[in-house]
Amino acid sequence: MHKLKKALLIFTSIAAIIGVIVVLCISPLTKYLIEKYDEKYVGRQITMNWAYVNPFTGYVHFNDLKIYESRSDNIFISAKGFSANISIIKLFSSTYEISELILDSPHGVISQNKNKLNLDDLIIRFSSAGDSVSKKQPVRFSILNIKINEGEFYYREELIPINYFIKKVTIESSGLQWNSDTIAVRFSFLPGQGSGNMEGNFTINTKNLNYRLATILHNFDLNIIQQYLKDLANYGNFSANLDADIKATGSFTNKEDIKATGMLAINKFHFGKTKKEDYASFEKLSLNIIELNPGSFKYYFDSVSLRHPYLKYELYDHLDNIQAMFGKNGSNVASVNADPAKFNLVIEIANYIKVLSKNFFQSNYKINRLRISEGNLKYNDFSVSEEFSVSLNPLTVSADSIDKNHKRAKASFNCGIKPYGNAEVILSINPHAAGDFDMYYHLRKLPAALFNPYTISYTSFPLDRGTIEINGGWNVRNGIIQGENHLVIIDPRTTKRMRNKDAKWIPLPLILSFIRERGNVIDYEIPITGNLKNPKFHIKDIIFDLLGNIFIKPVTTPYRMQVKNIETEIEKSLTIKWKMRSCLLRSNQEKFIKEMADFLIDNPDASITVHPQQYALKEKEYILFFEAKKKYFLAINCKTSFSEEDSLIVDKISSKDSVFVHYLNNHISTSMLFTIQEKCVRYVGSAIVSKKFNQLIKERENAFLFYFKKREVEKRVSILKEEHVIPYNGFSFYKIEYKNEFPDDLIKAYKRMNELNDETPRKKFKEERRKNNRTLY
Repeated sequence: MHKLKKALLIFTSIAAIIGVIVVLCISPLTKYLIEKYDEKYVGRQITMNWAYVNPFTGYVHFNDLKIYESRSDNIFISAKGFSANISIIKLFSSTYEISELILDSPHGVISQNKNKLNLDDLIIRFSSAGDSVSKKQPVRFSILNIKINEGEFYYREELIPINYFIKKVTIESSGLQWNSDTIAVRFSFLPGQGSGNMEGNFTINTKNLNYRLATILHNFDLNIIQQYLKDLANYGNFSANLDADIKATGSFTNKEDIKATGMLAINKFHFGKTKKEDYASFEKLSLNIIELNPGSFKYYFDSVSLRHPYLKYELYDHLDNIQAMFGKNGSNVASVNADPAKFNLVIEIANYIKVLSKNFFQSNYKINRLRISEGNLKYNDFSVSEEFSVSLNPLTVSADSIDKNHKRAKASFNCGIKPYGNAEVILSINPHAAGDFDMYYHLRKLPAALFNPYTISYTSFPLDRGTIEINGGWNVRNGIIQGENHLVIIDPRTTKRMRNKDAKWIPLPLILSFIRERGNVIDYEIPITGNLKNPKFHIKDIIFDLLGNIFIKPVTTPYRMQVKNIETEIEKSLTIKWKMRSCLLRSNQEKFIKEMADFLIDNPDASITVHPQQYALKEKEYILFFEAKKKYFLAINCKTSFSEEDSLIVDKISSKDSVFVHYLNNHISTSMLFTIQEKCVRYVGSAIVSKKFNQLIKERENAFLFYFKKREVEKRVSILKEEHVIPYNGFSFYKIEYKNEFPDDLIKAYKRMNELNDETPRKKFKEERRKNNRTLY
């Protein structure tokens, strides 16, 4: 018995020693064989610091593993540690099972050049090897309990280019078993740059490619979009982040086969020319999804909300801001679409959204709450002689219970119009037919002077008075329109003609004399019929009114002249209007100032307070154009002095003059300036414009005070600090307030004005005039 124990002990010791020797020998041997035959069997160079292999337990560990790109010294994937547990016993039953596979701190790179990936060679090699094995006998292969810890993975697209990565990647999976088609994965990672995180669960059936997904994103930075935009846009900047809590099932073989529920929100969206200049932005777009299932024609949302959207559309001499960015008629996007070798994530997302939404109106849809709040839609037109700018701000759109099963869905649209006015639209639509709706709209208190950039360009005459109101109602059934449009313009009036070589000349004052009705009001009904694709506006009412004005209006000429004279008297008593870029007073203004000075002499206790209202934006634009044309004029004529005659010549040069514009283009160093205003600023400098503007303000003050100083009553005239405004009449002005009492002549003028407002034909428009009266400034 003692000898048997001794023999077993010796045998065990020898076996242990042999095992240790085998382990100690096989580990470096494994490292040697892998590094020697790597390119033969894998097609790539593989290196490691050291290897540990235990053939008895099936445990394998490679330290500092590196796999290189094919025929390159660039690393394809590396890991601080690679560990695997292989079931040795199951090898004898033709079953290859890795019970655990762990990658510690892997670093991988997927690169693409057109249709070629840096792992194409591996796919081809191992897929062909798998085919040859399958012809012999089925292979039972399983990988269980896959873990990736603290990974970092890069995606690089050489053609665009794209360089994006994710970090702190953690993946856990129950793996793939030879007798199962399903893989389940739990994952989490952070974007390589920017904020946020993403985590979730993903399950896929490898046979039919059906999937199930539950994912949560928090403040996830979407900076990868910026890189793909470079392939579509000539320039531009993008930023946004994403919040989501989505549960979905679907199939990779059918894009419409998706069923999703949850929340999706895009935050702090900014897209535009630069980081500081947006073309489109919003604070938050939020979708709360009850059920989204395009395959079953179901679109059910609890709420859709858009907070603080901003959209700016600009029209230039050539193209607009969108076409300047994406090419004429979207040529950049078309060229990317036409290249099958290019993958662009932005286009793919757009195409996917298009697929998901294409059957919306033919489906069962429901939106419990829809709201757009604090919107700002801005339109700038630089194609005319001077900038035209208007914005819908603040904009609110709201609708409750938009449901395909309801008979009607109602929505309301309300907004302010900057600089003046407001608009309201009420829409009632049949959810079953987009061509069946009722619409009522009302635009109020629009100043006619707002449209001076167009009236100057096409007629040479600016307007300095007038209020526009438009309202109407459309009833549309099956796409057929029956509607009324009502246009009212109260007190339109032109001022002195502006002359330059580019402005067209149309006798606008003469035209107004024909189209205005008695009481200096334009009032027309314009019916609309036809269908939505080819609407017809009926102008019969306008024609009859024109004929009536020709024959009837002369009878009321004395009345209209009396109204005009009294309104002019009131206007000059309350305001002094300044011509653009001028400090000169007209003769009637000088006469009025003298009367005010005399009034102060006759009334020692009286005083005057002046509120300068400067249209700084427009004044500076006029100064900018003049200074740029002046510099151009002196340069091309090789002159060092500038006379009054030269000033008149420069005034008549159009800011759109082709020779002038060509000269500017040759003297600025960037192609990113699209407007004549931007080019002039680059050519002249903003400091010159500010200096000239401040000088103009001082000269106007001196001109106004001249007669008060001459009569030594200037101490009773207080001129306050100027305010930068957008005046209702389109011109800078001095608003004058009297202390203690008004002059008798002014009081009488007001009384006469009130009497005339009660008379026919002005009585009809008394209320409108009262609402729109802004003391004629």
